[in-house]
Amino acid sequence: MSRIGNAPIIIPTGVTVEKDGKTVSVTGPKGILKLEVDPSISVEIEGGQVIIKRKNDEKKIRALHGLTRSLLANMVVGVTNSWSKDLELIGVGFRAQVSGEKMILNVGYSHPVEITAPAGISFEVSDNTKIKVMGIDKQLVGQTAANIKKVRVPDVYKGKGIRYEGEYIRKKVGKSAKVGVAAGGAGGK
Repeated sequence: MSRIGNAPIIIPTGVTVEKDGKTVSVTGPKGILKLEVDPSISVEIEGGQVIIKRKNDEKKIRALHGLTRSLLANMVVGVTNSWSKDLELIGVGFRAQVSGEKMILNVGYSHPVEITAPAGISFEVSDNTKIKVMGIDKQLVGQTAANIKKVRVPDVYKGKGIRYEGEYIRKKVGKSAKVGVAAGGAGGK
């Protein structure tokens, strides 16, 4: 029994959920999102709630039941509040700036890196080192933030790079000089 799949999604005021064949569309103050639902999953809209039901108890369909409910719930939150991911730049001279739809990153390369915002995504930079990726589609916000992080993955020795806000980077211990006798050197014969 899927606890997530059986939980109804409450539709807040100002949000409309419509079903047209296999496609469910969620419209709110921030925008419109659409989801194509598997035919083995049925979506019912009744009394200010969305209820997701499955046709049978096959393993794949049970998995789709909870997934579909989570995706629809994320869409409802996205069109009302929108989603965001926070990133931070760690490193001397690392900075970011927004110009129009592009973000320019100076992260230790010989050239600045330009990242263009996909449709529905906006960037916000504060203190030249804190980046906020915002949008109504949770998956697209997360993917865009991951693509920005890939520009300069945090170094495991110094911790320099782009990381999610609050992310802990486990650092490695660097090489240490040998103390005392030289390793494998000529002995005192």
